[in-house]
Amino acid sequence: MATTTSDYYEVLGVDRSASQEDIQRAYRKLARTYHPDVNSDPDAEDRFKRINEANEVLSDPATRARYDRFSPRFGDDWRKVPEDFDPAAAFGSGPSGGSGPFGGSGPSSGSGPSGGSGPFGDGASFGGRRVYFSAGGSDGGPDFEDLLGGLFGGGGAGFFGGGAGGAGGPVAGPDVEAELELSVEDAYAGGRRSLTMRTAAGVRTIDVNIPAGVVDGQRIRLAGQGGEGFGEDAPRGDLYLLVRLAPHARYRVDGRDVTVELPVTPWDAALGATAAVETPGGRVDVKVPAGSSSGRRLRLRGRGLPNPRGSAGDLYAEVRIVVPQRLTSDQRAAWEALAGAHAAADPREAA
Repeated sequence: MATTTSDYYEVLGVDRSASQEDIQRAYRKLARTYHPDVNSDPDAEDRFKRINEANEVLSDPATRARYDRFSPRFGDDWRKVPEDFDPAAAFGSGPSGGSGPFGGSGPSSGSGPSGGSGPFGDGASFGGRRVYFSAGGSDGGPDFEDLLGGLFGGGGAGFFGGGAGGAGGPVAGPDVEAELELSVEDAYAGGRRSLTMRTAAGVRTIDVNIPAGVVDGQRIRLAGQGGEGFGEDAPRGDLYLLVRLAPHARYRVDGRDVTVELPVTPWDAALGATAAVETPGGRVDVKVPAGSSSGRRLRLRGRGLPNPRGSAGDLYAEVRIVVPQRLTSDQRAAWEALAGAHAAADPREAA
């Protein structure tokens, strides 16, 4: 069964005091285990996404500090809490106190993180809805007014009590998460893209700078492009684009490593050759060693997805021997002569 824990430390199986090295070590081990390409378990894909999500948060010291600060009280809604929010001051005497922002009964009254009717009550992703973008823009884009569902509107009391004129002051808008689907080539090259979305005020276009080498599960933060705030001069929340790599006819991607098939003729496989192979960064030549069989993986170091913070991934050219479909009489005679010369070499017996 897929993990149901919402704690990122538990997802990676590390302590809250774990070092960055411990986190990366745990992430790499789990990613290799649960990657859908190598794990056929029906729950592996969801587990793999959750592992990437946990690593994305805990591998960034600033994001990890924010998570450590707010997640114990707000759970999965920790991203929606304003950066300058002081839990100790806001909640007064504690979670069950009567003077905090949740009114007379504290956050357990049902209007806060553990309830069902307040701005945090619907849970992360706003009731389970998720918005999808593609690199080429969307057909009208998501309706953010519908997406946010009046979290801070409609004249309600709001999370910090009292409405716009309440003692809590303006509240930053909620963060919004949307999925951005990219091709492997776009993820490799990065660059600027325009996303179009529909709001109550009309169509809005956002320019996004996609870093070269983004990987599946990585988040791109667009400050101030999320939900509208509550109260006068309240800032907007942030928009987080969750990168998803689209399935590719040629490439298989595992983290930053890329695998591509390399078709070769039987004689090139037997004698060795230099063959051209397509990579996300363009065509390169690779040496096929003599005696290569189908399935042999030839490593091209640093030819995978780039990494702005470290070493680039590798590209693996996987040999696939291609036999001619049609033979002339001379070619057939040559193959028959070759078969006769190697009649005693039966690979099935060797296996």
